[in-house]
Parts: sequence; C-alpha cells; structure tokens
Amino acid sequence: MNKTPGEAGGFARSLAHAVAARPDRETVVAPPFVSLTAVREALMGTAIGLAAQNCHDRQAGAFTGEVSAPMLAEAGCSYVIVGHSERRLYFHETDLFIRNKVTAVLEAGMRPILCVGETLEERERGSTFSVVARQVKEALQDCSAGDMTSTVVAYEPVWAIGTGRTASPDQAQEVHLFLRSLIGELFGGEAAAAARIIYGGSVTAQNVRGLMAMNDIDGALVGGASLSVASFSAIANY
Repeated sequence: MNKTPGEAGGFARSLAHAVAARPDRETVVAPPFVSLTAVREALMGTAIGLAAQNCHDRQAGAFTGEVSAPMLAEAGCSYVIVGHSERRLYFHETDLFIRNKVTAVLEAGMRPILCVGETLEERERGSTFSVVARQVKEALQDCSAGDMTSTVVAYEPVWAIGTGRTASPDQAQEVHLFLRSLIGELFGGEAAAAARIIYGGSVTAQNVRGLMAMNDIDGALVGGASLSVASFSAIANY
C-alpha cells in the first residue's frame, strides 16, 4: 500500500527508462488498485507488464470494496498476485478462497502469481515442505497441466518478508527444487519444466545475483526494494 496514482505513474515512467527490454527476462509491476490506470498509461509502448496485488474470487456481486478478475483484465492487467502472506495473515484468507481466486484469474485470461511460504515457527519445527506442499496442492487443485504454463508460483518465506532476513541461495533453491518436483508429481514433467517459480523475501540488488544463479529460481517477487527506481531497476537489470 504505497504511492498515490500520481506518484505511481511518475514512478512507472522513470522505471520504463531505467529497465532495459531484454529477451531473457520479464518485468512486471503491481501497484494498488487505484493506480492501475495511471501505471498502465505510463507503461504503454514499453516492455513492462501490469499486475494487480489481489482480486476477489467472484466475477461480480454484493462484495463491497472488492475487485474482480474481469475488472482487472479490462484494466490492463496480465498478472494477479494471489495468496500473499499478508493477505493470509491480516485478512485470514483460506486455502479454498485462494484456490478459487487462482481459477478466477485463469478464467479471466490472466496469470496468477501464487504465493506460498512458511513462518519462522514452521521452519524451525521442520514443517517447511509440508506447509508449502499443502498450500500448492490446495491452490492448484482445480488446475490442469496446461494451466501451469500460465501460473507462477512465488516462494516467499514469511520470516524473510520485510525483515531484512533473506533465505540463503541454497535454502531458497532447496524449496524451489521441492516445489518443481511437487508440480511434476501433480501435473507431469513437462508442466514442471515449464512452471515459473520465483523467490520473494527481502530481495535486493545485493543478493539477487546469488539467488538467480540457482537452477530452480526463475525470478524474484520484489517487495520494499521495488519502491525505488534505482534499486528495482538494478534488480531487473542484474
């Protein structure tokens, strides 16, 4: 929840000049709902895509204050973040609600960025794999192997979000490899190879290179470091 529409539009214009269009990577920004139009207009003609931070699982109805996937698609979004840890923690979003959101995003012709990850307590008691496996299985229960080409899974260890603590490249790779293997079990080897699995958790210009050197880390879901053109462009252009 950062930047007014005017600030977000100016940020997007500056970012478009700072981030090189490269065939080996994709850059997407996810402003608050009220800034989607301003950012879309600022990014027209650039290679940077637009995402929403959340959506409701219904297409329309008496859900005051909510925004549906079809609304976001018409607003120009190509991605929607689903199941972010802050949504799970502060707004008590359930696995079923998140599963329905994934379906709604896919049905609207967009790509879900499904966030999964464990808390510090869950990691310390050795539950990391069981937690992320449950989250993935529940969220993707209604998906097909074909849907995996349009679905991004973001591993965001809750203990590393906004804390300055980051999973080491080896720790992140261990979970990413597990997630890719799990997708293979659920949807087959081709789906696992095609799936995009990205890391989120205090990603910075200083640690992105080490993370991206890992075989199964396909990208980054950037939090605080995305609020500065200098730091975000350094990550995107690493």
